[in-house]
Amino acid sequence: MADSPARFEVLLTEGAEQDLEAIHDYIAGFDCVANADYVLDQVMTVTERLPRFPERGSYPKELVALGIKEYRQTSFKPWRLIYRVTGNQIIIYLIGDGRPGYAVRAGTQAVGRIAPRHPHFL
Repeated sequence: MADSPARFEVLLTEGAEQDLEAIHDYIAGFDCVANADYVLDQVMTVTERLPRFPERGSYPKELVALGIKEYRQTSFKPWRLIYRVTGNQIIIYLIGDGRPGYAVRAGTQAVGRIAPRHPHFL
């Protein structure tokens, strides 16, 4: 009998929850609530799929440039989710715009949220 797959719990940090709320508010304000709801649903679908293959995401280049390779990213374009697998938990730290120009801001936010807690910077 084959081993059953590991069970993972997906958690969003307070910052990631605030990101989702800000994305929804932005889209609802500049487009419509229906499209904001659609994007939110799709981002949540991405989070629900993470437990199947949590190591599948690529390494965020902004963090790799700092020598940090414990974090990964996945996306519902253009929105990217930066997360870390720790034991049986998948912790999402940031949900940001991955388009050129915006990605720099999201990368800076990721470094700001992750670096203070990372042993590399202690």
